Amino acid sequence: MPFRSDHDDAGFSTLAIHSGYNPQDEHGALTPPLHMTSTFTASSSHELGARFEGVSPGHFYSRISNPTLDLLERRIAALEGAEAGLATASGMGAISATLWTLLTPGDEIITDKTLYGCTFAFLRDGLARFGITVTHVDLTDAHALEKAITGKTKVVYFETPANPNMRIVDIAATCEVAHAHDAIIVVDNTYATPYLTRPIALGADIVVHSATKYLGGHGDLIAGLVVGKSDILQEIRLIGVKDMTGSVMAPMTAMLVMRGLKTLALRMERHCTSAEVIAQFLLAHDAVSAVHYPGSPSFPGRAIAERQMKRGGGMIAFELKGGIEAGHRLINNLTLIQCAVSLGDAETLIQHPATMTHSTYTQEERAAHGISDGLVRISVGLEDVDDLQKDLERALNAQAG
Repeated sequence: MPFRSDHDDAGFSTLAIHSGYNPQDEHGALTPPLHMTSTFTASSSHELGARFEGVSPGHFYSRISNPTLDLLERRIAALEGAEAGLATASGMGAISATLWTLLTPGDEIITDKTLYGCTFAFLRDGLARFGITVTHVDLTDAHALEKAITGKTKVVYFETPANPNMRIVDIAATCEVAHAHDAIIVVDNTYATPYLTRPIALGADIVVHSATKYLGGHGDLIAGLVVGKSDILQEIRLIGVKDMTGSVMAPMTAMLVMRGLKTLALRMERHCTSAEVIAQFLLAHDAVSAVHYPGSPSFPGRAIAERQMKRGGGMIAFELKGGIEAGHRLINNLTLIQCAVSLGDAETLIQHPATMTHSTYTQEERAAHGISDGLVRISVGLEDVDDLQKDLERALNAQAG
């Protein structure tokens, strides 16, 4: 009997490998077929018209839907515990398509103080230009949200852990406050992935991902995903993606993301285990003034992280004594760890947010939003952790000398 994706007792990896697909429906092909087509034919003009109207199931144009993308969308929805999924061309495509759909002039969006640089720029330079109020609040404090939220607040948006400084937002507590005021909660789950955190189960309405990162996992694609209630996702598909952004994922990309999902649990375990070792090493080094890692006992958000995360994740932020120049010296002295601005790859990547991913912030904005000049972000990869630690130790010791 073929696997049924609605089995309540199926584990995470089982769903990641099998959900939504029966090989016997495709001539026994173990790997789902790749549908490289821009358009789809119908048996009659009436049938195609019915598909356009939405009264008949079926695909008609790959900007709206495609069988390969459809399988990925159903699979990520299963992993996140959501009703539906939507594939987009990038993480920013997922974010912008979602927010352009949910917000109209006169609405307010409340976001956490710390956001990915491009998300921050989109809110400041995109949404705000069209009459949408953007309010930054310390969402690590649910009482702060209660004080800030108004009748115009349509969306509450945050990342947890936050990029780049690892701030943890209590998803359940934030959802409780937002829903009491009829606001929609959107959570960026890129850092944690559904393997570590499932925001929908904690009350979130919509979850967005840069699938470029851990979900793809191999640094060879750009992609985004959205999950949530099917009616909201259909609006985002037909408004945010189809009409407003055109941020459509290619079928080949969808196939590569599904390949990545098959090993997501294994990779995340290795990322987490190695990150725990590296965080502990950094905490003990004299050149480091602070380490921000949810798995560390001294981390301020540790109690909340333990409630909503399976493990601490593969991302670490740490503060160097010496500011921007110290960050550059460290990165330039590394030989194994690569300087690059993505994350979640097999390779360990390091970058300096103030001059790289978060350079969209002004110096004053960085100071106000908790992104110091000496902050360094490391995405711990899948290499042997002893080799990573030796590389960091050499670079940090050279800096101290």
